Amino acid sequence: MHIAVVGTGIVGACTAAWLQRDGHQITFVDPLEPGEACSFGNAGSLSPSACLPVGMPNMWKKVPSWLLDPLGPLTIRTSYLPRVLPWLVRMLQHSTPTEVTRIATALQTLLRPIFECYDPLLQHADATSLVRRSGCLYVYSSREAANQWKWGMALRQSLGVNLINVERDELEELEPDLKGRFRFGILAPDNGSTLDPSQLVKALVAQSVRDGARHDHRSVTGFEREGKRITGLRMDSGEPLAVDGVVVAAGAWSGQLAKQLGDRVPLETQRGYHVTVRSSNLKLRHTVMASENNIMVNPMAMGLRLAGTVEFAGLERPPNYERANALLRQGQMLFPHLDTSEVTQWMGHRPCMPDSLPVIDRSSKAENAWLAFGHGHMGMCMGATTGREVAHLVAGRTTQVDLSPFSARRFR
Repeated sequence: MHIAVVGTGIVGACTAAWLQRDGHQITFVDPLEPGEACSFGNAGSLSPSACLPVGMPNMWKKVPSWLLDPLGPLTIRTSYLPRVLPWLVRMLQHSTPTEVTRIATALQTLLRPIFECYDPLLQHADATSLVRRSGCLYVYSSREAANQWKWGMALRQSLGVNLINVERDELEELEPDLKGRFRFGILAPDNGSTLDPSQLVKALVAQSVRDGARHDHRSVTGFEREGKRITGLRMDSGEPLAVDGVVVAAGAWSGQLAKQLGDRVPLETQRGYHVTVRSSNLKLRHTVMASENNIMVNPMAMGLRLAGTVEFAGLERPPNYERANALLRQGQMLFPHLDTSEVTQWMGHRPCMPDSLPVIDRSSKAENAWLAFGHGHMGMCMGATTGREVAHLVAGRTTQVDLSPFSARRFR
């Protein structure tokens, strides 16, 4: 079949690659170049341990203090509050211990086969050097401070995540640049990361193009139908694109397309910021998650990337780069000797659902349309597994993951 994949982020790239393995002809549809939206600026984590949702038990107690700090881990632009408030209420409803356990269990089914699903795609694209499996360190000021996250860590372990306590001396041996600031850590040795998330996406798409795919740089505005089948994509210019099927993997812009296909989903954009210290003089060997500071630190090919802030302001508002500056100040507090003479900043739109579960499903009212979006800040983690499962759906095969928790109809 000729299948249009709407979106050239990591989910679209992986989906196309898995579909090509089944012999389908692919057309990417995206006005942007591959890896230039959210896939460009994420923290690069490839983490089987990242199965906890955004909404955790008792988080509601922290929200007021977060909102009072304009540069804290969570902020909402005042004019956007009426629109996002129902979504936030839904998120808090999914933050009970029972719901968090259900959600984490579902997420783990997508995260457990991360490398199993990436490996054949990376090997085919000659891009294995862009991924490393060096582990992730969760670091804390003390063992007592780490106890605040004890329930979540125990849930991870109950789902099969390998976690190892690291005392102060061993922590400083593993990461000498952490000396003096952190006194306790938890190592997730099975985690990995990418040296350059944008280049990873570009490599996968480039291989798809070498395998016969093409890239239509227009925007999709709607769909042409015959009965229950999509026969073409209406575009913002020129002639419609005739297709035999379509996968909507357009990240934060997927909601309106899904609605036209018959599925109303509460998709929201969590605007994420990062700062990359290009002149980094640190020699970190692991991805580092400083939970008390709400910041993830990943040594990448282009420098040290600091990420970990959420803003609700919609798709149209300009960035507030003071939030990136706040991340940099956090980095300087964590690493007083950090050379910040050369830095870059970024803001992107993470496509989020209130229960932190993506949508991976067949469209309700179009038998040859499929949905793959809403991965939040874990698109890089779940992109390859999502692509494999979408390929199963398209082929009519039994999926390897139970996709019922990711149904587009779960919010009806």
